Amino acid sequence: MNIDAENFMVGELVSIQAGYPFRGSIEESVDGDVLAVQMRDVDLDHGVKWSDVTRTTLAGRKPPDWLKAGDILFVAKGARFYAVCIDEPSSPAVCSPHFFLLRVASQGLLLPAFLAWQINQPPFQRQLQQVAEGSSQLSIRRPVLESLTLCVPSLVDQQRIVALADLTRQERQVLNQLIHNREQQLQALAESLVHAAQASH
Repeated sequence: MNIDAENFMVGELVSIQAGYPFRGSIEESVDGDVLAVQMRDVDLDHGVKWSDVTRTTLAGRKPPDWLKAGDILFVAKGARFYAVCIDEPSSPAVCSPHFFLLRVASQGLLLPAFLAWQINQPPFQRQLQQVAEGSSQLSIRRPVLESLTLCVPSLVDQQRIVALADLTRQERQVLNQLIHNREQQLQALAESLVHAAQASH
């Protein structure tokens, strides 16, 4: 499939900021009015698992930049760099400093879901690996991320690609469920063989 696209630097189309500057570990508070998204809450296939996100109370006086639908959380440290485009949080929410918060400046040119998809694809991943820094733990600095290249096709083509990526994700989930069901069937069969053998003695 041939698609026309223009090259832009990430920083030309996307604003990038660090996550909320928590001091130390995030304290869980049952009565907390804020959700704090951490690395363990984010999954490449499912996005943010909001039901698992820790509730907390923010100590700072300065109002944070609340997460909203269409924001992209970019994992900038660790063994794997990846991005997820989030849906609307159920409560006011922030992300931990392990993430960069990416916001598309003009959705008339770039769809957030397309941006997240492109970041996770091999060509962009190669760019990330080439510029990652650190010995014990690799990380990407904000100015470096801003300087990387995005290939941006028309909005219509972006929508087609996002729809295809969504379909692929759904198919993978269905196939994984089928495999899981078959494995459970086989385990039940193995158990019944043991019981049958024991009963015959």
